[in-house]
This record gives sequence, C-alpha cells and structure tokens, in this order.
Amino acid sequence: MVRRLVLGCGRAGETVVGVVSTWGGNLRAVVPDETRIEGIEGVADVIHGDPTDPETYPDATDVVLVLGEDVERNLAAARQARESFPDALIVACGGWRGTEVASELAVVADRVVDSHRIVTDHLLDSVTGDEAERVCRLLNVLRSIDGRLAVVMHDNPDPDAIASALALVHIAETVGLDADPCYFGEISHQENRALVNLLDLDLWNVESAEELAEYAGVALVDHSRPGVNDGLDPDTEVDVVIDHHPPRAPVEARFLDLRSDVGATSTLLAKYLERLGQTPSREVATALLYGIRIDTRDFTREAVDSDFEAAAFLLPHVDESVLERVEEPSMSADVLATLAAAIRNREVRGEVLTSGVGRIRDRDVLAQAADKLLDMEGIGIAVVHGFMEETVYVSARARGTDVDLGEVLRDALGPIGSAGGHADMAGAQIPLGILGAVEEASTESLANIVDDVIAGRLFEVLENPPSAPSRDHPDDIAFEFPLADE
Repeated sequence: MVRRLVLGCGRAGETVVGVVSTWGGNLRAVVPDETRIEGIEGVADVIHGDPTDPETYPDATDVVLVLGEDVERNLAAARQARESFPDALIVACGGWRGTEVASELAVVADRVVDSHRIVTDHLLDSVTGDEAERVCRLLNVLRSIDGRLAVVMHDNPDPDAIASALALVHIAETVGLDADPCYFGEISHQENRALVNLLDLDLWNVESAEELAEYAGVALVDHSRPGVNDGLDPDTEVDVVIDHHPPRAPVEARFLDLRSDVGATSTLLAKYLERLGQTPSREVATALLYGIRIDTRDFTREAVDSDFEAAAFLLPHVDESVLERVEEPSMSADVLATLAAAIRNREVRGEVLTSGVGRIRDRDVLAQAADKLLDMEGIGIAVVHGFMEETVYVSARARGTDVDLGEVLRDALGPIGSAGGHADMAGAQIPLGILGAVEEASTESLANIVDDVIAGRLFEVLENPPSAPSRDHPDDIAFEFPLADE
C-alpha cells in the first residue's frame, strides 16, 4: 500500500489532494493553520501544523508532495522531508526554472515543477482537469452522506439502468458508504430477467416511496428527475444524478453528470471505475458491458469512442458465458402474440410504420416489436403502441433518417402525456382517459380510438419533422429526459 504525504496545500494542491485520495493507500496532509482546506477535509488525514516540522510527519512514507504556495517555505519543507525520508520520492512546487529557489529545490527533490498547473498535470498524467474534478466531486458527495444511499433506477429498469446502479453502489462502498440498488415497477423483459437471474443480482424492488424514507441519500442513474419515471416524490432531495439522456427541464442535485455525448450511462460508470483504478467484479463488468451493448445496439446506434474504450476496459473481467445465455432467453407466448399483432396491424406511409397491438400484459414487448419491425425492408421509423392499466405506452425506433424521433414524440404526444428520448429511440406514456369516452368502449373499439389518435398525431408532425441533433454536445448540460423502455 502506497503511503503519501502532502506538505502545504495551495489552491492547486486542493485539486491534487482530491485526486490523489482516489488512488488508494494512506494519505496525510500537513497544512498551516491559516490554509483554506475545505476541499480536502474528509479525503485525507489532515494535520494542522508546520509543514517543516517533522513532528507532524507519519513514521514512514513513500511519496512526498510539497504543494504550498510559498516557494521559500516549500524549499524548507522539502529539505526536512528529505532528511526524514531519505528514500521517498519528493515532488515539489517551486519558482520559475532558473531561479535560485528552483535550483536549490532541484538538489533536494526528485522533481521540481515551475507552476501549480504543471504540478497538477504531472500528477494526473493523462487525466484531464475536467475528468479529475468530476471524479473528486462525486467522491466528496458520497463521503459526505451520513447513512445509507439509495441508488434509484428508472421504472421497469433496462440493462443500462441496472448496470449503472450496480457500479455506483460499488463505488460508494469503496469510500465506506453502504448503498442499495433500488427500482420501482417490474423487470419483465425476458433478457433483463435473465441478466438478473444469471448474475444473481440483489436488487430491491420498491413498492412505495415511503420505503426509502430511512435512507440518508438518494442517487438517480439512467434518469435525472425524481418523480419522473420513478416512484419517488418529485420534491425528493437528490444527491447524485448520472445520466446520458437529454432532459429538457432543469435538473438539481449535489453532483450532476449529464452527458449526451456517450451511448450509455454504463459508459460513464465504467469510466469512473477505470479512472479510480478499480477492477470491476464479474457481475458489475458483465452488466456494464451488456448495458453498453443494449443501449448502442451492439455499437451501431450513437456509439462513440468512449463506448468502445469502456467496453475494452470491461472485457477482461466479463463472464462471456453469461452474456451468451442472456442473449438467447426463451420467448414467452405473450411476446410472440404481441409481435404477431404488431406485424398484422401495421400501417405504412412511405418509410414510416405505425402499429397498435391493443391491450398488453408487458410493456417491454413494445420495444421488442419496434426493433423487429424496423428490420423490415424500406422502413426507417417504427412506432408500436399498446395499453394496459389505464395507460397507453408507445415505443419508437428509427434508423438511417435525419428525423429526431425524440422531438417527434414530444411534439406529437407530449401535449397529452409524457414523451421523450433520443433521435433514434424514444417512448411515450399517455393516460388512457385523456383520449375520450373510453370507459364503456369495448377492447376492439378502444384499440381503434388509440390507433387513430397516435397515428394521426404522429403523421401530422412527420409532415414537417424536426431534424436529428448534432452529437457535439458539451459535457454537463441538461437535455430532455427519456422514458423507461429506452
């Protein structure tokens, strides 16, 4: 285990200490009483005292980082550290190269740098400042939670949400925070159930928000707002949000990582693990890789360099036999019946296909049907809808078009329900009662009403559809929030 000692701590030093704290091992920081240290409390063993006083030092250390802003004081601290720890690696922040202080430091320290910025660059190596700061902020928020953390997936979670929750639970536990992966609704898709069962995942199915009242903190993964696509109270205070979907409304949390320039939330979590130097368990690695593959449709849908890099990092730790079994689950009679109805009831106008399957028992079959119908020759957009428990569910897929499917559903169905998603994958939910006098309607006539409303609104918007957005989004900005089947 590497032992590190920080002597002095200026502004750049706080960033360095925060990042070094994620590398594992022992870390002590000796800072003068007047030093502002809000950024390092809780991430290191902080001693208030004189950095040149050996009485403040540990018994032994492997690396000494001299990071004060006073170069003369740094020289004195480096000299004392060399005397106390002759074999330690010493990196010191000094004045401009060629100055007297820099020359004297060069005799004592193993490396002298001429600015705090370069100190940070050397210590972080290839990790960018933004990435390092993001990791530090996440760990600082997790460490500050006094109690247990609920990591909440969106309703009826898909593999990306499940995997992301597992990974965040693992990261929380590495800083001593107990956490549970939680979800509302059901895991009904046969492949998702197979993933949970084959990896023997321990997920908590929550029936009401009151069950989470005893938790000290809440994190949201693969969605971004409490009460929207989860069973939480909309006024729930959220500590962490990590999502790759674009929400339109403002998102509030103590830590936010909202990036639409990756193909999956699992990619973001895999990157965290990699930057933290943590080896993912078989369960976490397998789930994360499957989450990336599903959300990018095996790297053919909105996949970017980061998705491939995350997959390469995960692959050595993955249980490939589990993935093979997950991808070939048995298909229930209900799924086959819904697929048949979607094919039989399809309406095609140009390259756009819509299909209503009537009453359903499992909303996940709509996404499966949309994926299948998109494979039909000449089809660029497939929209499948059905209804259950007083709600109409819509799942849409697109390929090879310039249409922004998420915006299409928002424009067409948002006014009568909730809708959103990506340019090539979107969904919607509509209260059944809003479509008219349906209480006394038969199932057949009800299906016709739903078909007329959904198809009519969609084709009207598609006469002048919104274009797909550019992929060049900056980090940490808010975009529209998607629905669970995405």
